[in-house]
Amino acid sequence: MSLRIKKVNSLIKEQISEIFTRELNLKPGVFLTVAKVDTTRDLRYTRIFISVFPDADRNYALVALKNEKKRIQKSLNKKMQMKIIPKILFKIDTTEAEADEIEKILRKIKEEK
Repeated sequence: MSLRIKKVNSLIKEQISEIFTRELNLKPGVFLTVAKVDTTRDLRYTRIFISVFPDADRNYALVALKNEKKRIQKSLNKKMQMKIIPKILFKIDTTEAEADEIEKILRKIKEEK
């Protein structure tokens, strides 16, 4: 990954986090965190991986983001000072859930021995 893409990812992560904090209205008790940003080399698309707390509200969060996507994109476009601004795609970050599952399996194996 080039230094340019790393900088773009960092900037987008910062700006999207700020947009979530200031502009996104979710039901009480639901929190979104930008876990990772992955922008394509041509800067056309950026995948934004979101972690949701509590896990039970993942679907709600995805629907809310889908409904607000145009507004979030417009807000990002205003904040970014770039010639090409990537189109955002939201994905749920499952890293933590997968790590928990692996940990449970390892504990189970350890208990069986």
